Amino acid sequence: QVQLVESGGGLVQPGGSLRLSCVASGFTFFIFSKYVMSWYRQAPGKERILVAAISGDGDSPVYTESVKGRFTISRDNAKNTVYLQMNNLKTDDTAVYYCKAANLGLPAYWGQGTQVTVSS
Repeated sequence: QVQLVESGGGLVQPGGSLRLSCVASGFTFFIFSKYVMSWYRQAPGKERILVAAISGDGDSPVYTESVKGRFTISRDNAKNTVYLQMNNLKTDDTAVYYCKAANLGLPAYWGQGTQVTVSS
């Protein structure tokens, strides 16, 4: 069974930074580099939305408009880890952040989420 474990969330003031990590483990045939890795977030009372995604080889990351220029997604396939560097955080970034592993035609996997709270 594949497990995705997020970490790095917390409380930060507006303008601050956080770096989220998501580590994949517990697999035999899961090849991390074959999966598109994504970060989603869900604010209270709102739907879960895509924040950023990165292909297996790390090329061509994509971002939702509201985080462009502030967030950077990256991955280290040797460590089965995907990161989300979040700079210049705003109160609207407050949410639970989830990582997701997806490969066309195969089941997707989700982490349990990590809370990010941006408040003064």
